[in-house]
Order: sequence, then structure tokens, then C-alpha cells
Amino acid sequence: MYPSKALKKSQNPVSIRGSRLSWGRVEVRGRGFLASPRLPAGGVGVFAPAMKDTHSSQPGADNAVQTMGMQYRRRSWAEPYKIKMVEPIRMTTLEQRQAALNEAGYNTFLLRSEDVYIDLLTDSGTSAMSDWQWAGMMLGDEAYAGSKNFYHLEEVVRSHYTHRHVIPTHQGRGAEHLLSQIMIKPGDVVPGNMYFTTTRYHQEHAGARFVDVIIDEAHDSSVVVPFKGNVDLAKLERVLTENPGKVPYVCLAATVNMAGGQPVSMANARAVKELCARFNVPVMSDATRAVENAWFIKEREEGYAGKPVADILREFMSYTDGATMSGKKDPLVNIGGWLSVNDDAIAEKARNMVVVYEGLHTYGGMAGRDMEAMARGIVESVQDDHIRARVGQVEYLGELLQTWGVPIVLPVGGHAVYLDARRFYPDMPQTSFPAQTLAAELYLDSGVRAMERGIVSAGRNMETGDHHYPKLELVRLTIPRRVYTQAHIDVVAESVRAVYENPDKPKGLEMYYEPDCLRFFQAKFRPLA
Repeated sequence: MYPSKALKKSQNPVSIRGSRLSWGRVEVRGRGFLASPRLPAGGVGVFAPAMKDTHSSQPGADNAVQTMGMQYRRRSWAEPYKIKMVEPIRMTTLEQRQAALNEAGYNTFLLRSEDVYIDLLTDSGTSAMSDWQWAGMMLGDEAYAGSKNFYHLEEVVRSHYTHRHVIPTHQGRGAEHLLSQIMIKPGDVVPGNMYFTTTRYHQEHAGARFVDVIIDEAHDSSVVVPFKGNVDLAKLERVLTENPGKVPYVCLAATVNMAGGQPVSMANARAVKELCARFNVPVMSDATRAVENAWFIKEREEGYAGKPVADILREFMSYTDGATMSGKKDPLVNIGGWLSVNDDAIAEKARNMVVVYEGLHTYGGMAGRDMEAMARGIVESVQDDHIRARVGQVEYLGELLQTWGVPIVLPVGGHAVYLDARRFYPDMPQTSFPAQTLAAELYLDSGVRAMERGIVSAGRNMETGDHHYPKLELVRLTIPRRVYTQAHIDVVAESVRAVYENPDKPKGLEMYYEPDCLRFFQAKFRPLA
């Protein structure tokens, strides 16, 4: 649920109470909860005073049926959209789910979607498009060269993400490939604020070594700081100093997926840019969820509370020299992406290379209608009402789980709630794949599909062949944008609680099939005897 502006004590709303965030609390039957948005008749985005308690003096009030808002002593909120089309989903039986999981080798990526009840595997390409986006698809200019939809997309990207050159790609990893092949040479070092799976693979495939320069707090799921995705400037300066001429760029992710969707502050982005400028090293952003990052800046960083998210995004991106983008996240489409840069020479190389790997530089693997939908999705994504509801739905799930004592990554991120599998199964060794096990148990319980983000996702060290052993062993509950209702979220929360409280703990899994690349997508497992 959203931090309540009505209860903020200062411009910086973050304080620490025990292990939980406190953005302003209301007391409900002696327990503290994060305050949620109070939406009066004035409309979305207007915060009203707390609802007057008209129930406490009535006999049996505690047992009366109450809305969620009443339970939290506030006015209820609703998503800023209405449903125009639906897709039926079905609940399967335990026996059906067990059979499906066996067939999938206990890998949720290998489950058939028709066997999934609530799909929280990813928010990549799973969002619901608006009627305005669908209308735009009917205006697709499918010319092989010079599609007017590309020029519309280019105009919108320049306006909101600030970079001069835009090279379209079929999705984000196409942009990662172009950037890595153009800028990296063997022996290079690429510092970044925690790895991401496909990003690090492309960097290593091009001959570089990734170096993590995120703040130490990001590796502890229970530590609560407002900008857990920040770069540790001392670590970064050390890498730049020790590797002269070998750092092609600094990778700045916003938000940081593998840390739990954690944001980067504006002050930190500015400082990173200033530090890199001293060494003549560009800053390249993984901007996939930069709009969510801008929302957290608005909520948590002094001086930004009254600014529109669109303005905050533009300022943040102005501290970068380029970006890779998966349009399947913030921009609200099912396919597409781009590489954007300011440097003319890099842009020229990218336009040449995109023809080989993606398609002509004015479509990059996308249809004209897809580019039009993405251009319109960008415009919608930076609207405060949209991003408030998007992040608020994630925070609602996180607050339910916190209330029940379920171990999750704190603070709650922008696109997902991350379960701490180590604390679910404290006696399970990491080589028995706790997070993979937890994702399987959750699916068995309710048909909810989630994603492992631990040792399996981390892969193997290219030099030693051993596993990477990340400090975080997580399961990601990723909320698609504009897809599920509060009732779906309640079902998910209850299932997670049931798995956490189940006294019959699994022993873990063994991996019997391991692909060469990005193993988490296709690896297969079986339960330990």
C-alpha cells in the first residue's frame, strides 16, 4: 500500500522501526500498518483524512463485514482503470499441479500457461495494454523502411528518456547485445549496481568481467534503507582507478531487479555521473523500470514530492549517456525495446549492427503497430495515477506478508515482492536450491507461478565452473501491470503464508539437466529423496 502523504512528518518519509519501514503509520487494533491512499470523491491522487470510525461503538463491530479500507481505517482505493476485456483462468487440482510440475522438471519457466492460475513469473511482456494503445495498433505503418511509427517512437523516447539517438530492437536483450558488442573488448571490466542475468551474460560473452559496486546493504534482505540500489561510490572509484582504459562504461540499473526491485536516488545518479566524468567513462543505464525508480524518488527523496514523475524521469536519465530498454516492462507492451545513446559514433555502429541482428534501423525486429503501441505506452507509463497504482498494488502484497511475519526483501520493490527463501528453509543448503524449491511449493499449493532468483539464476563462474553463490536466495512474485485485481493479490498472499507456515518442510532439489547458457530458463530438477 502506498505511503500516505497525509501522514508524512517530513520531506524524507523514511524512518526505521525495528525491521520495517515507517512512512507514517495508523494503529489498527494495536498493530501498526503502512497507511494507504485515501481517495475521496475528488478523484485519484487526492488524499483525504482518515475515515471516521463509525463502527467502534456498535455492538459486535469487530465481527462486522468490512471493506479493506475499513480494516485499515482509511478510505478504500481503486485502480485507475476499468476492465474492458477478460481472459478466463482456471484453478487446477493438486494432482494436476503435481503432474504439471513433474513434467516441467520443477522449473516454473517450463510450466504451460494453461496450467497456471495466477501468473507472477514476470512482468516482462505480460502487462495489459490500454484501449488507446490498441487503437494505435490499427495505425501501424508496416513499410519495411521509414515507418512513421518509428519516428513517433523516436520522438517519445527523446522526450522522456532524453537521449538523442534511438535504435529499436525486438526486446531488451537485443539492446544489451548491441551495446556489449560495440563497447566491450576482451579484458574489459564493467562495474554495475548488482548483476542482471542477461546483462551480465552479454558482457561476459563480449569478453568483459562484471564487478558489483552496489552498496553492501543491498545484499541483506532485512536491512531497510530507502535507496538500496545505490552505487557505492568508493567501490566504483576503486574499480575506475585500478582499471585505466579498461572500463568501457558503468552499468546503472534503475531499479535493481536482483536486489528486490530497489531504487537508485537522484543524488546517487548525479554523483555517479560526476565521478565517471572525471575518468571519461560513460554511464549506460538499464532503464527497464526507470519510471518505477522515478516514483520512489518522488516518494522518498527530499525535494521531489511535488514534481511529476515524468519530470523526475527526465532528470534521472539526463545523468546517463545511454540506455538499454525492454519495452515489455515500463512501456506497457508485449514485445519490443531499444538502445538509446547520445554519442554519434556509438549510434552509427549500432545502426549498422542492428541491420545484421535485428532488422532495419527503423524497425529493429518490431512491426510498425508494435512501435506505435510502445510509443503510446511510454506516455501512459509516466502518468502519476498509473505508476501510483502500479507500485501500490505491489506494496499492498508486501504489507500483507509483513503483517503475517513472512520473510521478504525490505523495502518492498516497485515491480515485485521477493520472498527470502533462506529464511523459509534455514536448514537447506544453497546447493539444494532453496528458492527453486520454494517456487515449486508455491505452485503446488495454489497454482501461483513465481520465479527463482538465487543460485540457479546466478549461474556458474566462467573461469572456475563452480556455481556463483549469491548472498540473496529469493523467489520473485512479479505483478504484471493492469492485469490482476486485489482479490488475486489476496489469494497469492494467503498461499505464501500457507507455504511459510507449513511444518512439513521439503528437503530441496537436485538439478539433473543444466543448459550451457542462462540455465534458469530451461534447467530441470527433481526432489531430493
